[in-house]
Amino acid sequence: MSEKVLLTVEEKELFRDTVCKFLDREIEPYYEDWEQDELWPRKVWKQLGENGFLCVDMPSEYGGYDASFELSCVVTEEIARAGYGALASGVSVHSDIVASYILHLGSEQQKQKLLPKMVSGDLVGAIAMTEPGAGSDLQGMSTSAVKEGDDYIINGQKMFITNGQHCDFIIVATKTDPKLGARGMTLFIVDCNLEGFERGRNLEKIGLHSGDTSELFFQDVCVSANDNLGGEGQGFINLMNELPRERLILGVGSVGAAQGMLEETVSYVLERKVFDKPLSMFQNTRYVLAEIKTEIELNRALVEKYVSRYVNGELTPGEASLCKLAASEMQGRVADKCLQLFGGYGYMREYKISRAFLDARVQRIYGGTSEIMKELISRDLVGR
Repeated sequence: MSEKVLLTVEEKELFRDTVCKFLDREIEPYYEDWEQDELWPRKVWKQLGENGFLCVDMPSEYGGYDASFELSCVVTEEIARAGYGALASGVSVHSDIVASYILHLGSEQQKQKLLPKMVSGDLVGAIAMTEPGAGSDLQGMSTSAVKEGDDYIINGQKMFITNGQHCDFIIVATKTDPKLGARGMTLFIVDCNLEGFERGRNLEKIGLHSGDTSELFFQDVCVSANDNLGGEGQGFINLMNELPRERLILGVGSVGAAQGMLEETVSYVLERKVFDKPLSMFQNTRYVLAEIKTEIELNRALVEKYVSRYVNGELTPGEASLCKLAASEMQGRVADKCLQLFGGYGYMREYKISRAFLDARVQRIYGGTSEIMKELISRDLVGR
């Protein structure tokens, strides 16, 4: 395979500038209100689509821009850097996970039906894997899809589903043959207007307050064989093949969020005075900032390396797990160190660092916990 040409710094920076201007104009004035409301509004999806920030690397034949995955990374990185963790989560699920599943696994009919409207923001996608009794261990799920003629009847419950309130369709992981274990798992595309589908409440979280995170219920939901995604019994292997992109984009977001926290903290310590001199003049402050900067740049280098490997079709599941583990753990450490430098003000909700601190905690949980990442990485080293 010949290597693809990566974008130049200038090309990425031009797009980055466009994203930042949009965020300053359309998101910053309202985001704190959305946090108070505990849900950002549906109209934002259309705004993102109209400005070209959704599913940017989808092929033009499906309404996309034929752009590099690198630009999708810029969108997530800048949303996270600006401190909009809930928005970054929702957009990355829609653009970098759901759209990727449809493109790689969908029939031509499914791709033509869904992808153009995902690009425009007219349709919002979600993916439902986690259940009340099955999180990182996907093989433990119990949601069933029983075949009846040419249709399948889905019953079960999903938990912690990003975009669950706004979504128009969901990729649902089911068991079509529980006796076969992983080989009995199948993915279906479920239209949210189908009878028997019900959204639960928008879940109350300690962070990502404006995030759309829901319980979903399926009671005798009837889908056709045409709604199968990727083949019956192929669900688990398809999930495994698609998870690297999910974990990579989480790493991208972690680096972006950490960079934003550092910038906020540098601005604060330059202005805040202690014992009649700026906090930035104290050795402890300077050394902590140096440590933070070093951690961010090390993880940025790792993320950029793996983005390049993904673009060239070379990223392995183990590498994606390593990236997600390293970057999310780094984000947590940076959040703690930055908040500490704010002192008591860091504990106040009026300061963005407090929101960033709370938002950072889930990065080590969703997309696969740090403990699961370590298990997957170790398998590459010493086997099962």
